[in-house]
Amino acid sequence: MLSVRLPQLFDIHQVPKVFREDGIMSGYRHPRSSALDCILSSFQMTNETVNIWTHFLPTWYFLWRFSMLCSSLDFLTESYTWPLLVYLLLICLYPFTSSCAHIFSTMSAEARHICYFFDYGALSLYSLGCAITYGSYVMPDCWVNSWLHQHFVTIAIGNSLFCTSMSCYSRFVELQFPHKSKILRTAAFVVPFLFDSFPLFYRLLSCCWGSCSPSEALASHSYHLLFAFLTCFLFASHLPERLAPGRFDYIGPIRVLLLQDVQIDGRVLDEGHVPAVDVLDDEPLLRFSLPAALHEEMHFLRAGSSWL
Repeated sequence: MLSVRLPQLFDIHQVPKVFREDGIMSGYRHPRSSALDCILSSFQMTNETVNIWTHFLPTWYFLWRFSMLCSSLDFLTESYTWPLLVYLLLICLYPFTSSCAHIFSTMSAEARHICYFFDYGALSLYSLGCAITYGSYVMPDCWVNSWLHQHFVTIAIGNSLFCTSMSCYSRFVELQFPHKSKILRTAAFVVPFLFDSFPLFYRLLSCCWGSCSPSEALASHSYHLLFAFLTCFLFASHLPERLAPGRFDYIGPIRVLLLQDVQIDGRVLDEGHVPAVDVLDDEPLLRFSLPAALHEEMHFLRAGSSWL
């Protein structure tokens, strides 16, 4: 009978610092995972499983909605639908790219950085898609043909390029200056969102002041903004995992039972054997010098009966 052995999981003290997440104590994958191990790990409960599937499944939902709209709208010849076409393509691209980034981010420290570079770039493209759509369909009537309207997409492109660069740079200073890195990365996500949504904010405030009548679209936009702010808050605060480290490694207090003997590189970690494995090489990332803290040795400790 064909059997598949799922990859070994580790706790926070068994992986290099570059792979660690605040408040997440267990469920880490091998930092030198093969591509096959990365794919297999998406079918087991790790601290990335929810991230993987909550991005991968929406990709297919958005593709389905895209196909449904293709049957009712003429995207090829009707220029009015082109901004919507750009948005639909990018909203399919972003979650798929993010899912791949979470899947393959444990192949190496360098691969982790590169995967998230693509993730940040895809997020910036999605933000640009929002700007194109809002600039075409949501711009208030009093702003049409104004200087802001004429340069809205151009400014959004500049925001996307700058903020992608800033978020990628934040990874190089993450270990030495974690707070600075967090501020840079959060700002790189917040600034484009605030600018792109400015016409939407104006419309919502106008309706609150009684200048327009409530509509179904208004309610949808309100929910969108609410969840966007909630996402930003959770990303910046690392709640609730910071309040109860180890309790939200997966979803809730799930315990993971590990094998007593673990086969790694042809050796079994029996009682009294704790080999040190150099999991990072000295090749620089994209010809930049990485922080020295990235090049540490990871010590595989013998697993107990349960880790949390």
